[in-house]
Amino acid sequence: MKDDFKRAMRIRRTNARDIRIIVVNGCCYGRDENSDKGDYLKLCGQRFWEFISGDEDLYISIIEPLGHKAKEKNEEFLVEYAKVINKFTLEFSKEYCTPDGAILWEKFVKFNSGKKA
Repeated sequence: MKDDFKRAMRIRRTNARDIRIIVVNGCCYGRDENSDKGDYLKLCGQRFWEFISGDEDLYISIIEPLGHKAKEKNEEFLVEYAKVINKFTLEFSKEYCTPDGAILWEKFVKFNSGKKA
């Protein structure tokens, strides 16, 4: 990362020598009280969100909507995941179980670990 920062600054300076370049490593969360890393700044959490938006409270105001979106996506995932588990269970039962539900272990182990014919 440091090498990439240096290369980017070197390239930019060849095109515009009078520009002051500040390289920033942004992190969406966390804290780093020493943001000056010498060759670049590391801005974390509130400092990062304020830097990109100009709003010192953005880091707080984005949390609630993100939480709602995450919950929606999680619920969608759980519905689809249940379908996959049900389908897998049905296929497994048909192929590797007796009618009363006992697993045909020898058949399953041969499928999983045996030589292909």
